[in-house]
Amino acid sequence: MKTMVVTGYKPTEIGIFKHDDPKVDIIKEAIKKRILSFIDEGGEWVILSGQMGVELWTAEVVLDLKSEYDIFLGIIPPFQNQQQRWPENLQSTYEMICEQADFFKPVYEKEYEGPFQFRARDQFLVEHSDGCLLLYDEDTPGSPKYFLKLVNQYKEHHEYSVCYITPLDLEDTAEEVRLADPKYWEQ
Repeated sequence: MKTMVVTGYKPTEIGIFKHDDPKVDIIKEAIKKRILSFIDEGGEWVILSGQMGVELWTAEVVLDLKSEYDIFLGIIPPFQNQQQRWPENLQSTYEMICEQADFFKPVYEKEYEGPFQFRARDQFLVEHSDGCLLLYDEDTPGSPKYFLKLVNQYKEHHEYSVCYITPLDLEDTAEEVRLADPKYWEQ
């Protein structure tokens, strides 16, 4: 797999309402582990639409890894200015990430017109990748269910890898982070 899409929940879908919520660090660590594995297996590109939540956190992880690894980041939003109604701090994070990405191009070179733009974005991402990584919990489908439905349809006629980060993976990562903290062992 040379190109992988990463997607998942928006922050509010998983109970995250502040950018500095400690859960974000755990999610980013879990994403980092998967991306490092992807790189070790010959992966080159991580592509995403840049939506807030898992995708922005993934972009931050990839940009951090670029200093040590040959990995490229592509941002392919569904339309121009997707961030214009987001909270101000997320707008600036998105804009900074787009400037640092190796590739940036909206699917539609115009503003929001309708939900068809999101379907077209998902279709484009799937058709231009070898697989995907989803932060996903079957018990809480949320917005990633639409992407996953498209992936499952695509897999009926194409080779396509699907990897997940599950709630159990996040619990394992949280435990690893906790055990790696020297303060934990001082008790």
